Amino acid sequence: MKMKGAQIVIECLLEQGVDTVFGYPGGAILNIYDELYKNSHRIKHILTAHEQGAAHAADGYARSTGKVGVVMATSGPGATNLVTGIATAHMDSVPIVAITCNVANSLLGKDSFQEVDIRGITMPITKHSYIVRHIEELANCIREAFIVAQSGRPGPVLIDIPKDVTAAQTDYLPVDPSIIDDVPTVHMTANINRIRTAPEVSDEQIKEAAELINAAKRPVIYAGGGIIISDSSPELLALAERASIPVAVSLMAKSAFPSAHKLCTGMVGMHGSKASNMAVSKSDFVLTLGARFSDRVTGDAKNFAKNGKVFQIDIDPAEINKNVQTAGSIIGNMKSTLDRLLPLVEQKPESDWNRQIAAWKKEVPSTTAARGSLHPAFLCRYVHSKVGENAIITTEVGQHQMWVAQYYEFSIPRTFLTSGGLGTMGFGTGAAIGAQVGNPGRRVVHFAGDGSFRMNCNELATISHFNLPIIIIVINNGTLGMVRQWQNLFYGKRYSQTTLDFGPDFVKLAEAYGIQGYRAVNETEFRKAFDAALDAGKPAVIDAHIGIDEMVLPMVPAGKPIDQLFLEIK
Repeated sequence: MKMKGAQIVIECLLEQGVDTVFGYPGGAILNIYDELYKNSHRIKHILTAHEQGAAHAADGYARSTGKVGVVMATSGPGATNLVTGIATAHMDSVPIVAITCNVANSLLGKDSFQEVDIRGITMPITKHSYIVRHIEELANCIREAFIVAQSGRPGPVLIDIPKDVTAAQTDYLPVDPSIIDDVPTVHMTANINRIRTAPEVSDEQIKEAAELINAAKRPVIYAGGGIIISDSSPELLALAERASIPVAVSLMAKSAFPSAHKLCTGMVGMHGSKASNMAVSKSDFVLTLGARFSDRVTGDAKNFAKNGKVFQIDIDPAEINKNVQTAGSIIGNMKSTLDRLLPLVEQKPESDWNRQIAAWKKEVPSTTAARGSLHPAFLCRYVHSKVGENAIITTEVGQHQMWVAQYYEFSIPRTFLTSGGLGTMGFGTGAAIGAQVGNPGRRVVHFAGDGSFRMNCNELATISHFNLPIIIIVINNGTLGMVRQWQNLFYGKRYSQTTLDFGPDFVKLAEAYGIQGYRAVNETEFRKAFDAALDAGKPAVIDAHIGIDEMVLPMVPAGKPIDQLFLEIK
């Protein structure tokens, strides 16, 4: 059957089971948007206020559903506005496919209007970037992009299509994604089947890991985001309970292991709990699962887990011995590896090591709010008490992000969406949109800092237009809180360009978009506002005021070993 390139794009997306795309139109991508109009009964398009918001929405959709998120943008500035969102997905291993359209082939390389080499720009921040110069390659290129995005360690893929390719015609034959291994590769040198298949793990490797676990007297599991990506939370729980092994989690793994479980020690690293940081530091064996030893976790990497052996299991060979030297490793599929490992691990009762962990867990910072204001711990705990464990929580980046990670009790995977690796202020509102669109029957609550929210509050237009019942809690301390915290501690209280005392009024801003706004300066007002927003089942913004000098504690100074944390500021 003869089809135009733009039609082929839509048909290939439908082949892959795509039901929603996020994006923003423009001249170069008009042919595809015309086909989206004609196929609006088959595929939904969410028009955001800005292309960056669309990229974050596709990301949030992917993180919360486990499916590939799709975002579209036009050439030039439309494409470059996706870059931050693509980089965010890349750092956190999120499978998204970004489709951009460029100027026609005849205009490429001539500094044409709204021309940019988006393939070249995004090569360092994608698993692969394509430019489809020939219509005959288009269908297989899209199919291949979805395989690459989802296989192995997931990540973003970009497809750039010149406008004349979207208008040209060629034969189109639908392909069942389950048998796509037979489709020839377009630009990748690797065989598609090899891309899809994880490295084989030998029985000897499994046995070696089990023997190290069984021999350990003070074991700890350091779990990363790879547990969630691989859907391995049940296996992690079974392993920890079988051998009574404490579990410390990275920021990206906050929902991988139940926060209230007695074996959970909380987050590890710069703002990790004393229990996690001390457990890793004093352990004789650290089993690292799907984690990459970020500098925010390790602190002084040379002293990370200095008293024990580190054994790493990961799908990505590039992560082995990159930041921390290991005593052994397995490269392979996490879920099947843990499933094979479990029967070889000895059942063990709680020990003195577990009792020491329990003692460290009691050493926590005080949570007394500054006079007349709210405390972040109260906000997190109250929201959790009202929305339950099935709600999806998103954040921006900064102090509020760390408070949510510390105080909110997650128990179900894919319920905590945050930008970990890139630390993208402006991520969360778009991610909340994607999460709500992908999970229409679930509550989505977004925690934002007042600094971060300024960077994406234009997406209130999207939330309002689609009547997405997202509750946004702006934790408003009138400052760029995390930067101010560093200025407080390490820069002599010189608050250079961090005070935000010039608006906007977030309640009036919400109302300008047709969204109900609330203000809360104490616990009673917050309870009333949140309950009203929850009962209404409509979009809402709550401007929640906290003290300007509330700090994120514990804290490890940059470059110090993680056992040198402080719980209070004197």
